[in-house]
Amino acid sequence: MKIFRPVDACSLPPLVLLLLVSGGLSAAEDDASPLEEIVVTATRIPTDLAGLPFAAGSIAGEQVQRARQRLGLDEALGIQPGLFFQNRYNFAQDLRIAIRGFGARANFGIRGIRIFADDIPQTLPDGQGSVDAIDLGSVQSVEVIRGPFSAVYGSSSGGVIHLRTEDGPASPFVSGRFNAGSYGFSEWQIKAGGQAGRLNWLVNGSTTQLDGYRDHAIYRNDLFNSKFRYDFVQTTSRTVLLNAVDSPLADEPGGLNAREAAENPRQAAPRNLQYNAGESLDQQTVGLAFRKTFSGGRELLLRNYYVQRDFFNRLPFDVNSNGQGGSVDLDRKFAGLGAQYGWATDWAGRSGRLIIGLDYDAQRDRRRRYANDQGVIGGLTTDQDENVTTSALFAQQALDMTDSLAVTLGGRFDAVEYRVVDRTGAAGSGERTFNEFSPMLGVNWAMLESLRLYGNLSTSFDPPATTELANPYGPSGFNPDIESQTATNFEIGLKGLVSGRLRYDLALFHIDVKDEIVPFELEGSGQSFYRNAGRSTHDGLEALLVLELLPGLSGSAAYTWSDFTFDEFREPGGAVFDGNRIPGIPEHLFNIALDWTHDSGLYAGWDLLYAGRFYADNANSVETGDYLVSNLRGGFRWQADRWSFEPFIGVNNLLDERYMSNIRLNAAFGRYYEPAPGRNVYGGVEVSYGFQ
Repeated sequence: MKIFRPVDACSLPPLVLLLLVSGGLSAAEDDASPLEEIVVTATRIPTDLAGLPFAAGSIAGEQVQRARQRLGLDEALGIQPGLFFQNRYNFAQDLRIAIRGFGARANFGIRGIRIFADDIPQTLPDGQGSVDAIDLGSVQSVEVIRGPFSAVYGSSSGGVIHLRTEDGPASPFVSGRFNAGSYGFSEWQIKAGGQAGRLNWLVNGSTTQLDGYRDHAIYRNDLFNSKFRYDFVQTTSRTVLLNAVDSPLADEPGGLNAREAAENPRQAAPRNLQYNAGESLDQQTVGLAFRKTFSGGRELLLRNYYVQRDFFNRLPFDVNSNGQGGSVDLDRKFAGLGAQYGWATDWAGRSGRLIIGLDYDAQRDRRRRYANDQGVIGGLTTDQDENVTTSALFAQQALDMTDSLAVTLGGRFDAVEYRVVDRTGAAGSGERTFNEFSPMLGVNWAMLESLRLYGNLSTSFDPPATTELANPYGPSGFNPDIESQTATNFEIGLKGLVSGRLRYDLALFHIDVKDEIVPFELEGSGQSFYRNAGRSTHDGLEALLVLELLPGLSGSAAYTWSDFTFDEFREPGGAVFDGNRIPGIPEHLFNIALDWTHDSGLYAGWDLLYAGRFYADNANSVETGDYLVSNLRGGFRWQADRWSFEPFIGVNNLLDERYMSNIRLNAAFGRYYEPAPGRNVYGGVEVSYGFQ
């Protein structure tokens, strides 16, 4: 089934050819600016990007901030291969991020991917993550590890996204930014930072409003983020992170069926209007990190964090067929601590680095559900405590076997315990425990100075989140049928940096998955539940090319091929999906980006995304259309003494493509579709003043 115009994929190869030819011609230019070396720290052992035995990438903060609308991480991370984003414009559902297919199942929150901000988890102990507290206005860098990385971080079948915020500059500054655009979008931001003796500090506050392209899609958000680092001596520092987000309104327009999406893509689902579907949240975070460097390359990192989150959600039903109310009131507290110690090693004359560490995280939820009387809270239907505790030990050794051959060996043991206590006295109390050891072996061989061959073998696991443990058979308790998802990953690749002007990365992977967690909807339930598929396979290829085309002009091209299938999957009702493609991920994904800066202060950026067709359901009976989306942005930075003035403008969906920003997998009654806005614009100005 396809309801929108397809894009002619044959138009893509000439674009690729043009980029490659331009890059080849510019490689001979003597004055082309070199690409910088990139050191990745998210691996816990800082390593040059080319020296890693697995696929990874890094995005500079300027790419995240400059002239961007900053509605989501996808704006800057789209050029990374292996990543697929959906749900950018529905803030009641959160951004859906998938890496190598993991995370595509999440109809709410982010699954299968570990997210960190300055070493503080944005992923809960149960494995569900969110980005609503991420401050894109103060990002210094974003690092992405693609593929299973449970040997270091625990449940992370898809990989890791680690954001680091800016440090304050040596001279204090203050800046203000205003940004406005189509569909009632506006953003105000004020940021300041500096160095005062041994104290480095940065604070940032912003408020965002969006009326939305679709009906019933209003979003309001206030965000505060700060980082204070005190250097006791050169080798010892303490960092304090304070973050608060208040989102009093995020309407949920819901999914449409094919007829509704074609006739009026801006409408909301009738039931979502009837029951005033949407959410609100209020969250505060305190994070602490202590770093101490000793002689001999020894280093100690201690961290802990505390989060308080109040969340309320209205689902589009009164009481479902299982007796669960459509109004959810969640009082959540989660906290954790971690320790990591690393030192230089010498094994038989070969140098290396070894780290050992532990993590402990605890999540305490008080979940109450009420009837949703058409937007008004009704009678109590569910009242239970949900506790999740994760304890883990890990170790990782990086060793230079020869001058050109490096080996990385790691492993982690996780114990995850779930406990639910039904406060109503019903038979909903119980507990589940998941224990898993996740090893990893990686090899990186420098065949030439500009050619690295690498490979790795690793395992991963993802226990079900508390939302995925929701019981489809009653108003409370755990789903008794769902199990933890496990995977074994095989990967080989090539990467390198040629003449300081061309960076390339090619990865080929095969992942065997057991008990893949997939969503489904019970008719009449009004919400998603989850079950396990028997076995599935994720095969894929990822390619990235970054070029310095001319002085000030860089180009990037990324291609992802995904062949993800169910090998064994029989639903309880008798349906057999063996051999079907896993829904939610296109087979072909292609990105191009160009970025230009000039000494005068002018700059511009352009990107293009092609996403191929994919299925919306396990039965492969509904296929979405492919689409081509292009965005353009630019601005001018004017500097005078201590002042800087930077107006900017951008156009999203430049080609006015009609496509879906999100597909709800296995949705009941054919309500798969969430249409994306057509061509839309934004623009603003940033003013900054630097003190002496």
